[in-house]
Amino acid sequence: MPIAAGLYYAYSEGGNQGAASTLQPPVILIHGAGSSHLGWPAALRRLPGCRVLALDLPGHGRSAEVGLQSLDAVTERLVDFLEAVGLYQAVFVGHSLGGAAALSLAARHPGHVAGLGLIASGASLDVPAGLLQSLSSPVTYEIGLRQIEARLGGPSTPPALLKLAAHLMRQTRSSVLYADWLACAAYDLRGQVSAVRAPAWLACGTEDRLTPLAFSHFLAANLPDADLQILSGAGHLAHLEQPDALAAGLLAFLRRKGLLVPPG
Repeated sequence: MPIAAGLYYAYSEGGNQGAASTLQPPVILIHGAGSSHLGWPAALRRLPGCRVLALDLPGHGRSAEVGLQSLDAVTERLVDFLEAVGLYQAVFVGHSLGGAAALSLAARHPGHVAGLGLIASGASLDVPAGLLQSLSSPVTYEIGLRQIEARLGGPSTPPALLKLAAHLMRQTRSSVLYADWLACAAYDLRGQVSAVRAPAWLACGTEDRLTPLAFSHFLAANLPDADLQILSGAGHLAHLEQPDALAAGLLAFLRRKGLLVPPG
């Protein structure tokens, strides 16, 4: 079981074990609140031609410790992780809270970020009214879970995907999920995104009820180098609802930015 800096990670060569793959920065996947590396579909965990590392943040999945209550703390653990696995730079792709972590890393430690993939994320994150209070007490914790679950999908989200996301979230310790949402509540980079120089690929569903499309439009308008992919009909679980379209969009972005070396 590979662990570095206390973080479990799953590793894939993406079908490319030639010398060319070692010349390009790997892709590091960062899951969202209450999830784990298992929340990523195979289309992204095994991205063709790419070395991919899918992390479990502290307290999530197979990573031990407690949950981190700020994006700054998550950012520093990502720096520690890079050092532990012998990497200096990577393309960081995150869903929701994971996207916020990737963007925070680009703002605080720009040299470590070759590129960004921000899926259903934003420069700030919307925390539903009363959610933190509900998650903070065993008496009302179930109410908080249901409040999150009600916003995960859109009208066309398959029930099986909603069940999977809810299952992963309910496997997460209550203290860890609470820490995730505390981090979301305190996160706000809207005044800093214009200084982020890493090229960014943005993806969001038109039916996202947690990070509405307006969040991605803000990023597209304020990041100096950003491409926006809009997924018609997808909700907050866009990476699960339309994984092949997302994988194709991410690969196209990596090629355009010279971050994917053709085999040869």
